[in-house]
Amino acid sequence: MLSSIRTVARSDREELVRMRQCLWLDSAASEADSLFERPESHFVLLVAERADGGLCGFAEIGSREFAEGCASSPVAYLEGIWVDSDVRRRGVALGLVRHAERWARAHGFSELGSDCAIENTASHAFHTAAGFGEAGRNICFRRHLHQRPTE
Repeated sequence: MLSSIRTVARSDREELVRMRQCLWLDSAASEADSLFERPESHFVLLVAERADGGLCGFAEIGSREFAEGCASSPVAYLEGIWVDSDVRRRGVALGLVRHAERWARAHGFSELGSDCAIENTASHAFHTAAGFGEAGRNICFRRHLHQRPTE
């Protein structure tokens, strides 16, 4: 089933675009192209490779100056993680997180932050199983500036 977890290669572009669009529906192919240019000291893109050479998951790990609940700065941050449905619950995502942790330690980070939508109970369960502790909950608001304020 799964042969390895490794850093992404340019030859993985098509499958990377596919998986990113599964996770982030509005993700553009051009966004994936820009990921290959990011410096390794602040970003890593890991992929899970099937035994036949195809990809079945990815994790984007970056760095942020601040992450909710973290005491250090900068902080390594799990920006996104995706595993194809046919290989879920087989340790692929956990393997990606463990590789992310090793990358973070090797680059001098002492914490790994992450987030998910409040309603995403599957992601909550995954994060807890992977050893993350909940640091807080946020509700985000927005207002279009072209609207007139109500009195």
